[in-house]
Amino acid sequence: MYSQITFPTPAIAVLTITDAGALNVLGTPVIQGLIQALGELAENQELHCLVLRGSGSRAFVAGADIKELSQLNASTGRAFIGGLRDLCNAVRHFPVPVIVRLEGHTLGGGLELAMAGDLRIAADNAVVGMPEVKVGIPSVIHAAMMPAQIGTTRAAWLLLTGENIPATQARDWGLINECVPQDQLDERIMQVAVGLAQIGPVVLRQQKRLLRRWERMTLDAAVDDSIAEFGEAFKTGEPQHHMNAFLERKKAASKPD
Repeated sequence: MYSQITFPTPAIAVLTITDAGALNVLGTPVIQGLIQALGELAENQELHCLVLRGSGSRAFVAGADIKELSQLNASTGRAFIGGLRDLCNAVRHFPVPVIVRLEGHTLGGGLELAMAGDLRIAADNAVVGMPEVKVGIPSVIHAAMMPAQIGTTRAAWLLLTGENIPATQARDWGLINECVPQDQLDERIMQVAVGLAQIGPVVLRQQKRLLRRWERMTLDAAVDDSIAEFGEAFKTGEPQHHMNAFLERKKAASKPD
């Protein structure tokens, strides 16, 4: 409930938000349903990547459920936002890369959820924004990632004005990775997913773990930490397999016809 899981290939999963209205708003039942689905998918050792998307074309997620928010008090407000934090963390710490599909509106908690993903690919008609201040609440939890991702000047604009920006501007700011024509969105996302599926699953998981660890480290500590991980990679057999295959292809290409 509140999500649908499909597998275009055994290595690629698509998690679609469902039963959340035309704009895929995040209420507590939706949040809890998505956390449960992500937990189940995280146990799938065959996965190389996950695509996270909304239903329909009007929004990825147009924010939190205003009807529920309007009834909160200080205590229930903390409980609600704690649940949204847990959802974003389930995406951020998902064991394999998460591609977030953006179409239509991605606002507030929806943008925080998108930022928790690893790769964000948007349709050229998409818009993003953090409009919480306009309804009397600050942008919190994973909005804290925004200054590091796009710089304090741009983060201040989005968080203080509450204004939306087009996907092309979000791409130029570094908030999303790619912006493509709407009719090419699914094709491009699947192209990236298939590329990830061709990479060894162990190294993908290792690289994502490193990305998360580096966020908590100084540069010198991150550099030293990566040395041990480099050595560990050779225990998996993936470097030997992929490097030897590369050398064989190179050798075959160099042979005269």
